[in-house]
Amino acid sequence: MRIDLIAPPYSGHLHPVLAMACGLAAHHAVRVLSTPSAMAQIERAGLIGVPLLDADAERVLAAISDPRHAVGSHPLRMHRQLRAALGVMARFAQALRDAYAAEATRPALVIADFTVPAAGVVAQSLGLRWWTSLPSPCVLEAPDGPPAYLGGLSPATHAGQRIAHALARRAVRGFKRGVQCVHRRRMAGLGLPRLYRDDGSEAVYSPERILALGIEPLEFPRTWPAALRFVGPQLPAPGVDTPWLAPRPPPVFVEGRRHVLVTLGTHLRWAKDAFDARLRALAEAMPEIEVHFTDGDADGAHHDRAGNYQRLAYVDYARWIGRYALVVHHGGAGILYQCLAAGIPAIVCPQDYDQFDHAARLSRARAALWLRDSAGLEAAVRRAFAEPALFAGLPALQTAVRATVTARPPVTWITDDPSG
Repeated sequence: MRIDLIAPPYSGHLHPVLAMACGLAAHHAVRVLSTPSAMAQIERAGLIGVPLLDADAERVLAAISDPRHAVGSHPLRMHRQLRAALGVMARFAQALRDAYAAEATRPALVIADFTVPAAGVVAQSLGLRWWTSLPSPCVLEAPDGPPAYLGGLSPATHAGQRIAHALARRAVRGFKRGVQCVHRRRMAGLGLPRLYRDDGSEAVYSPERILALGIEPLEFPRTWPAALRFVGPQLPAPGVDTPWLAPRPPPVFVEGRRHVLVTLGTHLRWAKDAFDARLRALAEAMPEIEVHFTDGDADGAHHDRAGNYQRLAYVDYARWIGRYALVVHHGGAGILYQCLAAGIPAIVCPQDYDQFDHAARLSRARAALWLRDSAGLEAAVRRAFAEPALFAGLPALQTAVRATVTARPPVTWITDDPSG
């Protein structure tokens, strides 16, 4: 069976797709479609890559994914970001159509990251089966529970909160409909004349199968779409070098010292330099620990060291996370699940997008501390080391991650029956 997996070049979306592709490649003919900048990683993983778009489109994508400031819920910034995204998505859709038109045979199944809805549009137009890969299940709309992208709402505990959440869900859907109206020509040209199907489900997600790359015990109770399946995070093998990453010198570990890994992911450059100054102050105030700050630059090679502080271009989470006593992260799905899988306590300092929703879930599950103000970083680190009971929920989530991944390896996902 031929399967095409489609993802943008960003690590948080490309890497789980590569892990899925490696798991499927032993039993199926697998290709990974992305932009030219992702081809080197795809090849290092031993997979077949198909490049789409060009350097100009990649520059636009980079500006969308890594703005110079937080987007948050700011309507004007969201509007500008969506406008640019729709333009590049239209180009992506055409490139995908051209690629399939030039081929004698087409895939039996397309699995597309949720940030590439154009792939689903093209697949549907060609009569191909299409599934959605979703690293952040919390972003799905539901008829109940707290909606996402509103600063990390927690489940309602009384009638007033339930009413507030109901109004918030309506506001989110109303905002999306408003955006749809403003961009109706672009959306229609892309093949998305409506955001919602007749049954109320979101049209940007597959109606057949949504692969939720997480675990249900971490999520807040809600009514999930019938198409959704929790298959666990798709992570590279722990304790060894991730195959699709270029070799690089390892972090410097000091025997007998506790090490703290700090990451804000592959984007958010606007936040990293300010965080760097705060981390240098943390290292100076706590000379008994080692602080490693990664920029998340998979193509970079810089490695600066000053006393007990290191700033590195990239740290291979799967290879090295077991060496850390504590992780400070932004709430991205990748590092979130690396910590849960390894049973590593974390402090979550969300910066943008769904990271606040992840922080709310980790905090409520007692698997991480939610740091709402980075000025309190030193106090949070000291508290994390002094009070291990704060992370009492971590072992249960670690067990749930392992159980879900073991029960649902990629080879079991593919059946002739769409409901299987």
